[in-house]
Amino acid sequence: MRALIIVDLQNDFLPGGALAVNEGDKIIQRINQLQEKYDIIVATQDWHPSQHKSFASMHAGKEPFDVIDLNGTRQVLWPDHCVQGSKGAELHKDLNQNKIRAIFRKGMNPEVDSYSAFFDVNKKNPTGLDGFLKNLNVTSVFVCGLAADYCVYYTAKDALELGYTTSILEGSTKAINPEYFEELKQDFTRKGGSVSTYLL
Repeated sequence: MRALIIVDLQNDFLPGGALAVNEGDKIIQRINQLQEKYDIIVATQDWHPSQHKSFASMHAGKEPFDVIDLNGTRQVLWPDHCVQGSKGAELHKDLNQNKIRAIFRKGMNPEVDSYSAFFDVNKKNPTGLDGFLKNLNVTSVFVCGLAADYCVYYTAKDALELGYTTSILEGSTKAINPEYFEELKQDFTRKGGSVSTYLL
């Protein structure tokens, strides 16, 4: 069984949002087309409490994109985004949700960030996605959505480490920092993952 994981296609990551990814809206129609090609479709949402420690606003004198040590982990500080119940946290209205079997929310613990759809960054708090997929006999996962160099990459990396055959669908994701994503792609393929620009 093959699963498509649609990562964080939320208003705050799209043009006009609090943490917009350049041209993030350009992938929505492509992702809608992709959904016809997979057995299982799941989606994720960043779902932060308003006092989340990854927000720059929670740290006096800090600005978005500053880097701090947060409970022993390197933490990029972000603008407030995807706050629980806000319009910015909603999946974009143009995303076809008819085939989405489940939505996994992440980043709810105010003390630790969560990029991957499988775990918080400290790997101590699983989201339940791994068990869900394994119960459905999924062996291959294909990852798309936003942003390529953070939540998409970390989701794909964890999927690979959990034993799934894993592909990043490069044509269906956009990066905050495209140059950084180029480095991450090389690391991902070295570890046994694949990166495809095609509809699979």
